[in-house]
Amino acid sequence: MSKIKIKYLEKYLAIAVCVFSISYSGVSFADTAIDRATLLEKNVELPSDRVTAKVMRVKFTPGFKTPWHTHEGPGPRYVVKGILTVVEDGKTNIYKAGDVFWESGALMSVENTGKEPAELIIFEIAPEKK
Repeated sequence: MSKIKIKYLEKYLAIAVCVFSISYSGVSFADTAIDRATLLEKNVELPSDRVTAKVMRVKFTPGFKTPWHTHEGPGPRYVVKGILTVVEDGKTNIYKAGDVFWESGALMSVENTGKEPAELIIFEIAPEKK
């Protein structure tokens, strides 16, 4: 391996170690159990051989409602906090903190119908832009 490749490899390894250390600082695996649960599982037909995967965080102030819109692709959504009313494809659903749902990418609107701020994590799978 060339010296340049080794330098980059060392940098990436150092970053990975720092991220791992920060993520688990103060946690001892010997006295901590891991609680794992599948929140949503869905078979997905990818739109092409190459896709772009995005993870986005959206924060909604109380009472805020998005205009009608679509996303570049479908994917799971995770409600971190708050209460969101989602209208998609003519169906209305209410999601609360801890809920996970699948968004198809169809025309939709989202409203924070709670009295507190709401937060949503969007995982999106879209065709690669060329």
